Amino acid sequence: MSRRFFDSTMAMAIATAVLSLMPVSVAGQVDIQGFWANQGRRLATYNVEEGADETHVLLSGVQTDQRSLIVDPADGRIPYQLWARAKRQEVFDNHTNLTKWEYVDPHTRCFPSGIPRVFYQGAFQILQPPGYVVILQEFNHGSRIIALDGRPHVGDGIKLWMGDSRGHWEGNTLVVDVTNNNDKTWFDIVGDFHSDALHIKERFTLVNPDTISYEATFEDPNVYTKPFKMALTFGRSVSGEAVKSYELFEEACHEGQRNIPQMMYKLDSSPK
Repeated sequence: MSRRFFDSTMAMAIATAVLSLMPVSVAGQVDIQGFWANQGRRLATYNVEEGADETHVLLSGVQTDQRSLIVDPADGRIPYQLWARAKRQEVFDNHTNLTKWEYVDPHTRCFPSGIPRVFYQGAFQILQPPGYVVILQEFNHGSRIIALDGRPHVGDGIKLWMGDSRGHWEGNTLVVDVTNNNDKTWFDIVGDFHSDALHIKERFTLVNPDTISYEATFEDPNVYTKPFKMALTFGRSVSGEAVKSYELFEEACHEGQRNIPQMMYKLDSSPK
């Protein structure tokens, strides 16, 4: 028996053994239901390319390892077109000096997170009713409904905060195609952005019963010079008997609150 054949046989045996341990739901899907949270970069929402600066870490009390979420290209940078990099840099330079509405993080105004920010802004819950995967976000009660029945995407004229998701299973990996995104969401606080031509391909791989490996490839010919890929690891935030009584936290974000205009110092000094 050749070494190559032996290695191949062993790999297949290991893969089969791992898959046999994966829970399968009654609907025929791999069971990924439950409560999850990002287990990697804890301050990814601040800057997907670099982490958080020292001041933000000090104020938040959260440490960061400074690694980029971007795994391709290897330098960890979003491959912006020149004009787009300049626009992003302007927001980055002014995100604590809010003299224009363009510098204000959409989250601050209670807008939905978009993808992939939905996964690193607090905890989330996955449900699997027949024919669907549903993702409920703790922050601002966001949600995604991923249809698995092969239906086409909605029309090109429809643009959505969370995009339009269609999925299917490849073994223990949920593959999701996301189109129809609007151009209003950011990937983070410092202004990493996209246009409404953004196309996302996601892969949720159940590595073991308590771990999901997540990869997403982003393509937007209006803003980027080439596609790029992000990677995250999700871990169960609640397990065992505790799941039966656990709920996502009640989290409120109020549209139109007067604190937002008051943040816009220097733009308008008249009394509010």
